[in-house]
Amino acid sequence: MSYAGRSQLKLLSGGERILDLAPNLARDKVEFNACLADPIRFREAVSTLHEVVINDLKFTSRDKSGHEDWKEQQAARESALRKQARESARETVRTGNVPRATAEQKEQHQSALARYWQARSQLNTRLRDENQTLWRRLMPYDPVITVAEDVVFFECFSTDESSYGCLTVDRDSGFSGTQHAAMGTTNVDYSWDLYHNFQSLRTYRETRFNINPEGFTVQTTDRPDYHEEKIALPDGWLRGFMQLQAAMALPMKKVTLSIAAVYSLLAWLKRHREKSGPRAIRFELQDGHSPRLVLEPWNVPIENAGPAYRGSSTDPIRIWGRRRLLSLARLLPIASHVDVYLTGTGLPSFWVVQMGTMRLTLGLSGWTANDWTRGSAVQMLLPPAAASLSKVAAAAERLSQLRTISPERLSSELNASSAESMAIMNQLALRGQAIYDLHAGLFRWRQVLPMALSDRELGPAHPEIEAATRMSIGGVKIDTQIPAPRGGWIVTGKVENQSCEVLIDSDGMVRKGKCRCSWHFKSGVRNGPCRHLQALRNQAWKIVATAEHSPRG
Repeated sequence: MSYAGRSQLKLLSGGERILDLAPNLARDKVEFNACLADPIRFREAVSTLHEVVINDLKFTSRDKSGHEDWKEQQAARESALRKQARESARETVRTGNVPRATAEQKEQHQSALARYWQARSQLNTRLRDENQTLWRRLMPYDPVITVAEDVVFFECFSTDESSYGCLTVDRDSGFSGTQHAAMGTTNVDYSWDLYHNFQSLRTYRETRFNINPEGFTVQTTDRPDYHEEKIALPDGWLRGFMQLQAAMALPMKKVTLSIAAVYSLLAWLKRHREKSGPRAIRFELQDGHSPRLVLEPWNVPIENAGPAYRGSSTDPIRIWGRRRLLSLARLLPIASHVDVYLTGTGLPSFWVVQMGTMRLTLGLSGWTANDWTRGSAVQMLLPPAAASLSKVAAAAERLSQLRTISPERLSSELNASSAESMAIMNQLALRGQAIYDLHAGLFRWRQVLPMALSDRELGPAHPEIEAATRMSIGGVKIDTQIPAPRGGWIVTGKVENQSCEVLIDSDGMVRKGKCRCSWHFKSGVRNGPCRHLQALRNQAWKIVATAEHSPRG
């Protein structure tokens, strides 16, 4: 990332303030300049986004400084051996006799990387508590900002990689005065000083929002305030960020909560600390009734005076990692209501706080330790619809031209089924080129990087997905396939002599299952269905798709 200057809040003569954001010089030109219509609401919303960025609620162990001292002594004793091995390796390189890396060496390399990132995470936590100035200089997560025709939105990812935040501001009503804009996506320089400056925003002082276009034309060699940051992200950080976009486009159940209900929820969590499990929020949904929330393990009901839930009644849906919701506390005085989008028990959920001209979306993985990078396994839930490379490229070109498109229009223009369209947009989301707007129900063109992510950044497919694909070729026998009482199908059968049963909804997503393999025994479908359930679902979905497209007499 390359920046000309630092982002800052400038005070001009007459009391006007300009929120001057320095964009990334390595990206395409992005420009935006307009007055904030509601500085107070923006201040509270962007401060909440800041809380999401610094969130790290993973379990931290007790102080082990004594053990660390002992390990340092051990390391000193081994220093001579390491030096000797290093010199031997250098001599091997000089002579040109460098052997290829073995599988064991590659495994050792991955293990060393894991230890490095674990140590870096511990240092990050310590610096954040003891020296915030130094911590900010080392914190690599500058936010992503996108200027669209109708909105401007900021995106961020939490330190523990389990929470996603997106602040969206409507351009028509969220800003006033003349607007100068160049559409696109860029990173903006962010610092603790800028965060503290946010706190000084007031309604009696005009505040102008400015993404500085001069950063794209300046001769950087002549600018003393030019600085460049080389950022080494953790392995899989981008992949986790992209997994989130795939999760946002999944079929979900929407419920609306009143501010009083959210306040009661957060107040109870703030005042009480659970000593035993389960530590979940239980959503009880019945058609025509207001959603009912129950806090476990106390079984405390949260009354909700919001609109009635409309949709098919379901079994209770549980979500974990609820203390991450405390980041929303600052928004309650300025919010009208909160829309919650639920994908299922133990699966990602999205909380959209409605604030008039602004909206903040908080995306949560199934639980805090189940981060987007490794645990959510969204891809295993999706139906096995193939996305051809030609249609993916056509969708990318069309979306880049229109900037926004509805799922229905996309299916019509590509002459694709809804399942195929979902697979196409899933690929664009995984490659960092698209984002789904839950509030508007639209796909938006948004490039996280100047280029599409390749398979190298995305990493290999999940082992359970690869195994399910192999099993689907001649290894699946379906015994029964009957309609489910609440829609979808209940399928039973054998996959390579493993008896299993799966419930899939009308969109082809796995909702429940039964299997005796170790993967399913450990976590059910919360970390994604096992290879046997996926293979059984894939075969059943093919039958359903064939029946829908066959001629009827």
